[in-house]
Formats: sequence, C-alpha cells, structure tokens
Amino acid sequence: MSANKYAPHVLVLSEDNANVEITNGFKLHAALDARAIQVLPCAGGWAKVRDTFLSNHVIAMKRYAKRYMILLVDFDRDSARFDEMTKDIPKDLAERVFVIGVWSEPEELRRADLGSKEDVGGKLASECYDGTRDVWNHDLLSHNANELTRMTTLLRPILFPQT
Repeated sequence: MSANKYAPHVLVLSEDNANVEITNGFKLHAALDARAIQVLPCAGGWAKVRDTFLSNHVIAMKRYAKRYMILLVDFDRDSARFDEMTKDIPKDLAERVFVIGVWSEPEELRRADLGSKEDVGGKLASECYDGTRDVWNHDLLSHNANELTRMTTLLRPILFPQT
C-alpha cells in the first residue's frame, strides 16, 4: 500500500530483507495507521541505502513536506556508520530523515533471545506506542537513542494517531 504523499507519512528504505522483516513486524501493531507507512524495496547494502536516498528521494522530500524517511541499516559495529549515512543529507531535510538499525546485524537479535526479526519489530512498535524502551535499550539497539527521541516526537503521532 502506498502512503498518501500529501498527508504526513513515513517511507522506510532498508538495507536488506532482514531489516524489512523487522519493519513488517512493526507494521503488524494493531494501533499503527498502515496508510501512514510504506516500505520501499531493499537497497542492497548500507551504502546503497544512502546513495538511493540521495539520488531518488531528496527531490521528492523537498516536494512533499509531510514526508519522513527512515533509513534502516546494519551498523556492522562501526561507530562511524551514522556519520557516514548522514553527512550528505541536505540540511533542510535532516530533521525529517532518521538513520536507525541493529548495532551489528539483524540476525544477532535472535541469538540475543529477542525473538525473530518480525517479533522484534512488533516489540519495538509496542514500545513506540506505549512509550517504553526495554527492547530499544538492548545493547544491539541502544545506539539508536538519539534518533528514537526524535522519532518519538515527530513520527509517533503520524504512525500511532490514537496516542
């Protein structure tokens, strides 16, 4: 389902299918407005997420002021990944673009006893909805804290309008 580009909406551009599985679990939350979020085809790597965003989405974001983007990547335990992802985002769009992901790779979530990727997505959605951060504070996800704070303020009312 495509989001209404004239209403507040969120596009998710993922590195790979593992990240899409997390997003699919997130989208199953009963209170989520499914019309407000759209998952785009996988880019095929973190650098391709960045490059695809810059080449295919910047112009549309400038045209549609109610569009937000989540760039969902594996951080591969690289503390410079966030800066590498955000350095070329136009300043006038920076507040509407979010870079998040698993500190290593999504497959480690199950090994950390957090459940399947889809289960983790559902748990993250529940925490976004009710304002808790148990799973978000896990070692594999806690590096997202600053982006999560921004997302809670800007995206929660769009994705969970009943809250």
